[in-house]
Amino acid sequence: MFERNRVDNLPDAVAVPVEAVLVDGSVVRGKLLVPAGRTVVDTLNGPGGFIELEPYGGERSFLAKAQIASLKPVGVPAVPGLHSRLADPDGFDPYRILGVPAGAGREEIRAAYVALAKAYHPDRYAAAELPQEVRDYLAAMARRINAAHAALDLPERRQGVRAQPVFTSPGR
Repeated sequence: MFERNRVDNLPDAVAVPVEAVLVDGSVVRGKLLVPAGRTVVDTLNGPGGFIELEPYGGERSFLAKAQIASLKPVGVPAVPGLHSRLADPDGFDPYRILGVPAGAGREEIRAAYVALAKAYHPDRYAAAELPQEVRDYLAAMARRINAAHAALDLPERRQGVRAQPVFTSPGR
């Protein structure tokens, strides 16, 4: 039977390395356990009077929020910006963007384009709560994928046979 109060029913938690200065002046270094999908701020400002902390070299315990004077994340590496992935120092290479070899045929290019367009289309993530940086990245990638497909598709269309008109008006 499902018991709400059991500790093993808690959702997966993310361990965030922190340094907490307590009201009495002592410093505790360890990992703050934050439920998956929540932030440290949500955990500290959320309901309940305790947070779960695992001091380095110690056992996991609960710490009263009222006893914390300050808390700061430590040793967290900076996340590289998603915008840096969009930088293209070698120039615009549509084959590389679509992930196809340089001599790929029209069908292979189209299949790669459709797969990437589905994966990166901003409408796919419209209902998800994503940071603005991620939304911007998805939109930029969608534009790059569309530009790469257009760059590879246009030369083939220019080489093709010109279509005959479907309707011509009678002469006057």
